[in-house]
Amino acid sequence: MVLNTITLFIGTTELLLMGGIALLLFGGKKLPEMMRGLGQGVKEFKQGMNDIKGEGENNEPERPTGEGENDPSNGSEETLEKKDGDQ
Repeated sequence: MVLNTITLFIGTTELLLMGGIALLLFGGKKLPEMMRGLGQGVKEFKQGMNDIKGEGENNEPERPTGEGENDPSNGSEETLEKKDGDQ
């Protein structure tokens, strides 16, 4: 949220000034290489964040198969009683 409010105060003039300073400091040949590396780093960071989010959703505990089939908490007996009563 703070980042969004800070970027609101940076205008076109400030961006051009920062770009010009970066061009003077690093030169025309080195600057595209640096920006390409920065873009790849951001891409990898986003992929890592998506992987972490995906792992969190899949970490639900699995119920062991074969256990608790007649457990009233899972509703299996209620279902059988309803079927027997309906027939």
